[in-house]
Order: sequence, then structure tokens, then C-alpha cells
Amino acid sequence: MSVLTLTRIIHSTVLIDFDGNTILTDPWFPQEPSYRRNEPLGITVDALPRLSGVFVSHPHFDHYDMKAFKNYTDKNVPFVVKRGISRALKKAGFKNVTELDAWEETTLGSVKVTATPAKHLSPEITCIFSGSGFSVYFGGDTLFIPELAEISNRFQFINLALLPINGLVIRPLGNRKVVMNAEDAAKLCAILRPRVAVPIHYEYSAGPIRDRIFLRYSGSTEQFQRDVGKVAPDTAVRILAPGESLQLKSP
Repeated sequence: MSVLTLTRIIHSTVLIDFDGNTILTDPWFPQEPSYRRNEPLGITVDALPRLSGVFVSHPHFDHYDMKAFKNYTDKNVPFVVKRGISRALKKAGFKNVTELDAWEETTLGSVKVTATPAKHLSPEITCIFSGSGFSVYFGGDTLFIPELAEISNRFQFINLALLPINGLVIRPLGNRKVVMNAEDAAKLCAILRPRVAVPIHYEYSAGPIRDRIFLRYSGSTEQFQRDVGKVAPDTAVRILAPGESLQLKSP
């Protein structure tokens, strides 16, 4: 029987272990005045396990933190990133990099990575990880866009979906929403029909002054759980504290 283990670290940073093949997503570790976690860090860089690979959805600091991750000792660890953003990795000493756009594929260890659509302030990809009989959707911090429906056509069964829910709005851009909120993420659950959904990307802030001037958020874990219950009742919602793990066993 295969086992999938998810460990939430912080924000969109998680570890996904496919029977010993461990993938890290969107690494972000240090706080800065305009990038605040508002939660304790679940695992530090020096406490990370040996990784089969790292996936980076887009180049924003809270998803692509080479300031801290350059201290990860295995400089041969493979990365999969959005096409065009590998320069910071190479500057940090990492050489094993594959760039993808939506619907392109590669592998990290024995895990297949299929890049899937996304929309955000910067060019982004989300992805499906497939390995050990499991399929996992990782949503980075994308908006809810029609193109995501194609995932359900190509992947008939998704065991786990990791979905951003904070509904980030940029005030100076005319209150433009750039990340899906809890309601959007629940609608995506209705489309993807995952066995389990775990919310991510919901405690981040930019500090009290920058939040008041530049940013606004909507969406909570409680709202996500309620909304999924209404529109996707066959999906179980699990809310994980930093450092907490969830195990799924293959049917």
C-alpha cells in the first residue's frame, strides 16, 4: 500500500512525500518587514529532509526565496520552475533546473510533474504531481480562471488539492484581485473533485502600514471549509498548522 504524506511548512511552502520521494513547493523561510508569515515556521531550511526536487510556481519572494534556500546543502537538487525565472537559482548555486510552461511535463525523482495554467501578477504555473499512485494539485497563488477546468479533463482523479484562499487584492491597481479567495477555491474543488483539499496561502501579510495602503485580503480557512461543504461535499477539507502532517493511503 502506498502512502502520501503532506507536511505544511508555511504559506504555499509544503513538503509532499510520495513513498520516499519528497518534493518541496514554493520555498519561503525568512520574514521581512513587507513579507510577514503571521505563523510560526513549521520547518527551517537546515531541518529539511533530503529532497527529490523543488517546484517553484513564480518569482515572487514569498514563493521563491533564494535568500534562505541558498543554504540548502545539496546544490544538485533538481528544480522545476516557470519558464524564464531560473536566473536566481543559478546565482544561488543550483544548476539542475527545468523550466516549464502549462501542459509541459518533466520528472522529479520518480514523480511526474505536469505544469498547469495559472494567472497572477507575474507569469506563473501551477502543477499536478503524479507518483506512487497519487495525483496532487498544487495551486501556488493563482486566480480562479476558466483554464483550470482543463485539469479535470486530463486528470480524472485527484487525491489532494492544495489551494490558495486569501483573495489578495492590490489597492493601487484599482482593487484588483490577484489570488483566488475561499469561495473561488471551493468552486475549483467542485471542478477538480479532489478526495482531500488543504488550504494554503492565507496568513501572509505585508505589515500594518503596507496592508492599509496597498493590500486587502478576504477568505479564511473556516469560510473555505463551509463553502466546500456546500459546493463539493464529497471533498474532505483538512486544515494544517505549520509543521503538521497529513497522510493519505492509496485506495
